[in-house]
Order: sequence, then C-alpha cells, then structure tokens
Amino acid sequence: MTATASTPVVRTGDAASDRLDPVEAVDATASGEAAASAVAPVAPAPPSVHVRAVITWIAIFPMVAVGMMLLGRLSEHWHPVLRAFVLTLVVVPLAVYVVVPRLLRAHGAMRAARAARRTGA
Repeated sequence: MTATASTPVVRTGDAASDRLDPVEAVDATASGEAAASAVAPVAPAPPSVHVRAVITWIAIFPMVAVGMMLLGRLSEHWHPVLRAFVLTLVVVPLAVYVVVPRLLRAHGAMRAARAARRTGA
C-alpha cells in the first residue's frame, strides 16, 4: 500500500495490511496535513500591540479608580506602598484573567461583524 499526495491511505481493518513503512507514513501525514490545511478556516489576525495596550488600559483604569475609592477610608493611614500592593493584588489578576480577555473577545467580535458587513456576508 503506497501513500502519496494523490492516493489516500485506505484502512481495511487488517492490522498487517494497515501498517505503513516510515516513508509511507511520512507521505500519508504530509497529504493529511495538506488536506486539513486546505479545509481549515483562516484565523483572524490578532489585534496590534497598540490596540491591546488601549484595551488593557480600558480594563485597568476603571478598576484602579474604583479600587482606590473603596480602599480610601480603610487604607487612609497605610503606607502608600502597602496601598499599591493591596490594590494591585486584586486589580492585576482580575485584569489579566477576566477583564482583558473578555474585552479582546468583544473587540474580535466587533472586527468580525465589521468585516462581514463590508463583504456583504
């Protein structure tokens, strides 16, 4: 059984006849990858570094502002470094794991909708 780009490997269920030698296995893998890449949809380009920076700022600024107001009276007599530590202890994980990914997803959905409107799809 020879596997080439034009001849797919047909499995018969018989273990002896389904074994490929290493060259045939490479050919079968290459033809399978070519077929899979021809069918796979193209992933949209990620946003630019500038767009990601703006999205990150949009996520962090409101959380810092609200966090400072909430911690204001509680941390009035704390050292500024301790206030910053406590605030960033909450803000950074929330931004990295929750808010920024959701904003990036929303941005991607808006880009896809805009592209669909342009192409008429």
